[in-house]
Amino acid sequence: MLIYNTQTRKKEEFKPVKEGYVTMYVCGPTVYNYFHIGNARPFIVFDTFRNYLKYKGYKVKFIQNITDVDDKIINKAKEENVSFEEIAKRYTEAYFEDIKKLKIETADKNPRATEEIKDMIELIKILMDKGFAYIIDDGVYFNVDKFSDYGKLSNKNLDELKEGARVEVNSQKKNPLDFALWKFSKEGEPAWESPWGMGRPGWHIECSVMSKKYCEAEPIDIHGGGIDLVFPHHENEKAQSEAASGKKFVNYWMHNGYMNIKGEKMSKSLGNIILAREILKKYSPEVIRLFILSAHYRSPLDFTWENIEKIKQGYKEIYNTLQILSQLEINKKDVDFKDNEFLNKFFMALDDDFNTPEAIAVIFNLVKKAKDYLKKELNENDILNLKIIEATMKEMCGILKIMPEIEKIDDKIIEFVKQRDKFRKEKKYDEADRIKNEIIDSGYELEDTKTKTFILKKM
Repeated sequence: MLIYNTQTRKKEEFKPVKEGYVTMYVCGPTVYNYFHIGNARPFIVFDTFRNYLKYKGYKVKFIQNITDVDDKIINKAKEENVSFEEIAKRYTEAYFEDIKKLKIETADKNPRATEEIKDMIELIKILMDKGFAYIIDDGVYFNVDKFSDYGKLSNKNLDELKEGARVEVNSQKKNPLDFALWKFSKEGEPAWESPWGMGRPGWHIECSVMSKKYCEAEPIDIHGGGIDLVFPHHENEKAQSEAASGKKFVNYWMHNGYMNIKGEKMSKSLGNIILAREILKKYSPEVIRLFILSAHYRSPLDFTWENIEKIKQGYKEIYNTLQILSQLEINKKDVDFKDNEFLNKFFMALDDDFNTPEAIAVIFNLVKKAKDYLKKELNENDILNLKIIEATMKEMCGILKIMPEIEKIDDKIIEFVKQRDKFRKEKKYDEADRIKNEIIDSGYELEDTKTKTFILKKM
C-alpha cells in the first residue's frame, strides 16, 4: 500500500511500526457549533480509510481529540451568556449524534482537552527545561528558532512562513512565528493552575499530549486532518513533540484537500457554510459519503446542490442494481467471488494512496455489466455471474460504507405484481396499468426485463 506523505511530498510504501497494528491520530472538532460539510470531509475520509485498514487485517488504534476549551468556545459562551462548559457539552453531544447518522465509527478514544490539562503542563515543563520555551506577559511560548526542523512539514523556511502566515502580533515574542503553549487567563475566562500562573493551554499542545498518551506509540504511524491544519497546527504540534522527546513524532502525515462551495473556499466569514446536519435532512448518509469519496482525498472538492444531486442519481443506480440482483435466485449457497478482476482493480485503486474515485468507478463498471446481462433472457450461468457481481458489489460498498439497506418487499406488493403479470398475459393492459400505478403509489418502481419483473423500493 502506498500513502502520500505530506512531509516528504511523495508516495511511500506503508509500513507500520508494529506489524499488523496501526496507530492513527486524526484531529477532531472544536465544539462551539455544529460541524459543516467541510469538517465532515476528514471525518468521512479517515473513517473509511480506517475501515479499509481493518478489512486488510490490521488492528487499528484510532484516536480523535475533542477541543472543549478554546477562544471560539469562550466567545460563543459570552454571546449566549452561558458557561463555556455548557457550549462544549451541547456541541460535543451534537457531534456524536451527527457522525452516527453519517455511519462514522466513533474513535477508540475521544479525549477532551479539559481532562488532559495536567499532562499538558508536564509537557510544557519539559520544553521549558530543555530551553525550547520562554515566558512573556501573556503566556508561555515555544521558540521556533531553537527547533532546527521547524518548517519541514510545511516544506518552507522560516522567512517563507513569516511572509505567508497570519500570526498574532506581539512585540515581546522572540520570533513572530513563536506560538503559545500556555495562555495566562483574562478576567471571566476559564483557568487552571500552573507553575507559571493561572491560565489555559494553547491549541496545539493538546494534540501532542493526547496522541502520545492514547496511541501509546513513538512514532505514531498516521496523523491525519485537513490541509488547512498543516500550518500552523501540525507544524507546531510536530515541533513541540519532537523537541520534548528527541524522537520522530509521526511516520506518515495525511491531509485531505479543501472543500469549496461553488468554487469558493468554505469559510464562516464568507457566510457559505452548510451544516452536515442540514444536508442529512435531504440526503442519505450513503449519498453524502459517496459524494465525499467521489474525489481523491487530496484534491479540492466543490460542494453544490447540483453536484450532490448528480451523486444521488449515481447512487440510485447502485441501489437499484443491488435490489434487482437480490431478487435473483440460485441453488448454490455460497458464491465464490473473492478472486475476480473487478475486486482486484478495486483493491489496486485503494492501495494507491486511497484512490476512492477510481475504486468507485469499478463499482459503476459492475453496474453497467449487470445491466448488459439484464437486457437478455437469463440462463443459469448468467444468473451465477450476476450473483458474483452482486457479492462483489456488496464487498466494495461495505468497505466504503455506502452499502444500501435492501428492505424486504411487502407481500402485498409481490401479489400485485403477480396480478399485473397475469393481466399482461391476458392483454388486459388497462388493468395491468392500474395495478402498476397502485404499486408506484405504495413507494415502489417496477423494472421489466425479459426474465422477470423486478420490484424496486424507491430511494
